[in-house]
Amino acid sequence: MYHYTVPAAKHLRVIIDTDCKNEADDQFALTHHLMTPRFDIMAINAVHFEVRHHDGTSLEKSYQEIMKILRLTGNEGKYRVLRGSQYPLRYDPAERADDKYLVSGVRPFLPKVTYEENEASRFLIEEALRSDPRPLFVVCLGGLTNVATALLMNPEIVGHFTCVWIGGGMPPVGGWEFNLLQDIPAANIVFGSKLDLWQVPKNVYTQIKISLAELQLRVRPHGEIGRYLFEQLVELNEEYGENLTWPEGEMWCLGDQPTVTLLLEANAYDYDVVPAPLFTRDMNYIPCEQNRPIRVFHHVDSRFTLEDFFAKLEINFPAEK
Repeated sequence: MYHYTVPAAKHLRVIIDTDCKNEADDQFALTHHLMTPRFDIMAINAVHFEVRHHDGTSLEKSYQEIMKILRLTGNEGKYRVLRGSQYPLRYDPAERADDKYLVSGVRPFLPKVTYEENEASRFLIEEALRSDPRPLFVVCLGGLTNVATALLMNPEIVGHFTCVWIGGGMPPVGGWEFNLLQDIPAANIVFGSKLDLWQVPKNVYTQIKISLAELQLRVRPHGEIGRYLFEQLVELNEEYGENLTWPEGEMWCLGDQPTVTLLLEANAYDYDVVPAPLFTRDMNYIPCEQNRPIRVFHHVDSRFTLEDFFAKLEINFPAEK
């Protein structure tokens, strides 16, 4: 295993929020987190991706995929795995949000919502309010429903953890982005709060590009987990073979893995500190100068991210001879 240790004072508490069966990159990111000694993983939370399913099944698909990754990495039973909200925040489409939400004459998509309490959000609150010298990070690889729900359940968690979110279009304009699409009101609740927030928008997370040939060479040989990571990605690539816009056919974006990169060395990468914007229904940004500042990253080191992943995969699951 590793011939080094991470000093205890440098350990981080991490809660992973993942829509793990949405496509093919969450599985890589979850595996990378599990192999990183600096991270003390407190829980792995399943997140819905109902914008693809619309039938209430996506949360359970994420949960079961998390369990599969734990089994294939030899971590079965070692981590707390929790179910989040089955659906996005609920609202009445006919009900108009009142004018207090207007920003420079533009209305963000922030209707009056109802939420469902869930075990993932309850644990997030419990862990955030627990006394522990290790910093707490909640890394969100999908929609922000679980974090928004926790904020609605108990606003006192603000100031007790940092949320790192893979999501949102390219600033300052924005536009369509899948993780944001899953729950725009939840994103507005999180961005409109006082929560410590690091955003990794679409133009940044798409920097983690890799060819299928490199994945075959450097991931597939590494045990059951390596074979599964490669083969499930190839299967999805083939499933969308008739779609001419995505994916490209011979490459992939492992866009969820910057959460590992930033927690290894956040200050090494360029970011802006700006007042948190809000989002319109069509996912454009609305500048909100009165909001608290957040970090918005505009660069991550793709090769550092991928080489760290490949090295840890080789150490933990040596290539089959």
